[in-house]
Amino acid sequence: MPHTIVTDVCEGVADCVSACPVACIHPGPGKNIKGTDWYWIDFATCIDCGICLQVCPVEGAILPAEHPELQKIAD
Repeated sequence: MPHTIVTDVCEGVADCVSACPVACIHPGPGKNIKGTDWYWIDFATCIDCGICLQVCPVEGAILPAEHPELQKIAD
């Protein structure tokens, strides 16, 4: 099952982007409610490796399950 970046918790650190082996993490447009950059995971590409969870320094920004209602995506 793919992981989820909680858009409104993400602080745009982006350690997950360079760590992802399948390049499924993408920048979102604009800022989130915290006023920071944010990223989203392409559920169709995510291989559930968990590396993003290991490298993200922001507690609660990435969840080990698919929750589309918590993650905005770029259109």
